[in-house]
Amino acid sequence: MMPQALKDAVLTALVAFGLFAPMVGLRTDVGPSGALVLRQRWGDVAILVGLAFAGRLALLAWRAARGEPRPQSTARAEAIRRAGRLVAPLLLAVAVLLPFMPGTGRYELDLGILVLTYVMLGWGLNIVVGLAGLLDLGYVAFYAVGAYSYALLATTFGLSFWVCLPLAGILAAFWGILLGFPVLRLRGDYLAIVTLAFGEIIRIVLLNWVSLTNGPNGVSGIPRPTFFGLTFSAGGGPGSFADFFGLEPSPSHRVIFLYYLILALALITNVISIRLRRQPLGRAWEALREDEIACRALGINITTTKLTAFALGAMFAGIAGSFFATRQGFISPESFTFIESAIILAIVVLGGMGSQIGIAIAALVMIGGFEVFRDLDEWRMLVFGLVMVMIMVLRPRGLVGHRTPSVALGERRMISAEHVAEGHG
Repeated sequence: MMPQALKDAVLTALVAFGLFAPMVGLRTDVGPSGALVLRQRWGDVAILVGLAFAGRLALLAWRAARGEPRPQSTARAEAIRRAGRLVAPLLLAVAVLLPFMPGTGRYELDLGILVLTYVMLGWGLNIVVGLAGLLDLGYVAFYAVGAYSYALLATTFGLSFWVCLPLAGILAAFWGILLGFPVLRLRGDYLAIVTLAFGEIIRIVLLNWVSLTNGPNGVSGIPRPTFFGLTFSAGGGPGSFADFFGLEPSPSHRVIFLYYLILALALITNVISIRLRRQPLGRAWEALREDEIACRALGINITTTKLTAFALGAMFAGIAGSFFATRQGFISPESFTFIESAIILAIVVLGGMGSQIGIAIAALVMIGGFEVFRDLDEWRMLVFGLVMVMIMVLRPRGLVGHRTPSVALGERRMISAEHVAEGHG
């Protein structure tokens, strides 16, 4: 067994060397004369290759000591379900009280807004990927449609945020239906390729339709939301939030308002998703995810089921996009690249497809943790990738691989991750 493990570790080290040699070992810098010089960092490459070799040996030793994985018992699944009932209210309480906690400043609130935005996007994509089983790699396209819908309607026609918010969701849902029709017969990798292409098409259109979107310069001067007509002015004045409530004018009022706004939007997304999952439509999504042929044999309309999944998922992305536009005050095509879709999909997969609480925890870990390692500069992506690999090795079905059936005869019990098909929620 040991020679085989050493051979495996050596192959891992060779693969690591092939990856790290061009990406880490060679780097171009600007020299004293202004010309580009090639800097070599073979010591860093040796450290990374050694870590890959040692990590592979440790993983093989751990697997050998663990033996064959044993199916988790129903009692353990029920214990995880009960723990989830405690974790969810705790996270909600922390989210509600965060602006008033000691030590919470502008940075923490901005980070909370960012995390909640990705939580909402993850819950929206969970309808498409986690419940309906449709692999969507172009989800950022609907995010962009919602952002540009609000930006253009507000700057061109002077409509308020509260009027544009549902309009942005409706327009994004319309584009979700347009995407759904051509891909009704596609599944798996083919569906992923088409949705990826759709996301790139939207980005290229936004980049080149200069007369409408202002091209790479983006849209600026996007109006901020108001609180029942009260503006959040840093200097106060008549008609402002601070003046109406008799408070000292502060820029933090607008940030706190935006925080609670995205928290409310995310909670609405969660409630609607849970309600729909328990309805016949939600059960049709899950049937489609498990087996499309059996789903057809049961008389379920596949066309309607797929289109509703795409439309509802796109609607929540559009609403999140409109919030992103009003929070930033400026948007451009560079904000809606493929990496955004990859991050949102990673949140859904790592959290556990079909698990609402798992997605929230994954968004907190990935987005919040990504900010923690910001000081590592170029190394933070390496740490980020390493953590993702570790999660997929240790928890291949996501952080929360257990799930409760939508419908059950008698007592509802959690289904252990060991009894769920690989690659499904």
